[in-house]
This record gives sequence, C-alpha cells and structure tokens, in this order.
Amino acid sequence: MRYATAVRRIRSVADSCAQALVLTAEPPLVAAYAFGPVLDAPGNDADVVQVAFVLDMPAAHLPWGVEPPACSALAERLGVVKAPVHRVWRSADHHVANHVIRRPLRIWSTAGIDEEALDALARQQAEPLRVDDPTPTQAHAQRESERREALAHLREIRDRYQDPAWRRRHRSAGQPPETYLWSALDGFLELEDATTP
Repeated sequence: MRYATAVRRIRSVADSCAQALVLTAEPPLVAAYAFGPVLDAPGNDADVVQVAFVLDMPAAHLPWGVEPPACSALAERLGVVKAPVHRVWRSADHHVANHVIRRPLRIWSTAGIDEEALDALARQQAEPLRVDDPTPTQAHAQRESERREALAHLREIRDRYQDPAWRRRHRSAGQPPETYLWSALDGFLELEDATTP
C-alpha cells in the first residue's frame, strides 16, 4: 500500500482504540504503537502496517507471538482481523520495544489519540517522537524474562492440549488449537534465537 494509505490505516487503528476504550474493552487496552517500515522508511510503500497493542494483562498470560482468545475478540472490535495490519500483543509489564519492535511510535493511549504523532507520521517527520529502545542491559533482561514466560506457556499448552474445554475455548475464538500451539512455539523459538549470542 502507498505510504499515505498506510498512515490512514494507522490513524484508523488509533480511532478504533478510542472506541474500544469507550466500550470497556476486555482485556483492558492501554496503548497502541506503530512500528516497522512505516517508521524506518518513511514515504515508502508497505505491504502491511505493524501495530503493537499494549494490554493491562500479566506478562505470563501474554507471551511473545501468541494471541490469547480474549485478544482475538479485541482484534475483531478493533477491526484489524481482515485489514492489512500485522498485530502483536504486549503486556504493560514489559517495555513495548523488543527484538522486533524497534523504536515504536505511540499512536494511542488511555489519554487519547496521539494527534501529534499521527500528524508527524503523515509529514514523514515522526523520528523525534519515537520511543527509545531499552538499554542493552534492560533489553537482555527483558528477553530472558520473556523467554522464560514463553517456555512456561508452551509447557502449559502441552499439559492442556488434549483438554476438551481448552480446545473448545480456542476454537470458539476462531483459532484452532494447532495454530495456537504453532504460534506459541514460533514465539518461543524466536526469543530463543534472539537471546543466543
């Protein structure tokens, strides 16, 4: 999509976040950040826009790469399921930036739509408003923490994988258990690779 279209899509996501807050979204949405090529190569076309949604949810319940059933329902309300939006879910317990999300731009928070950021993005001048990455020491500690959480989550999936109630809950959220397992495994391996020197 053209850059202007990508910016409009990001603005639409911010508008949807504001509506979700009015509708008392569960799990509680606290912020949304754009990241990726739309920020790293302003003005260029992009296949999709990338958005990190930050939730007031324990990090252990929101491991990297996984979309829990509650988040699937929220994605529907935000209108990002069929749109060209690559979404990731982050816990407010962690810094939003990680090995994939580099210097993101906040587009929405519970205080409202970040008009300054969206206007700067439209002008291709968002660089000064981007959030700093954690220091190398902080980033390493966070990757280790997230890797442990992802591994614990994988073990939980293994233990509950044949449980009919667990499988039914994931199917009803539109995500077959096999897909959920794959996402959890892929997220863990991604963190494992990022942690390995």
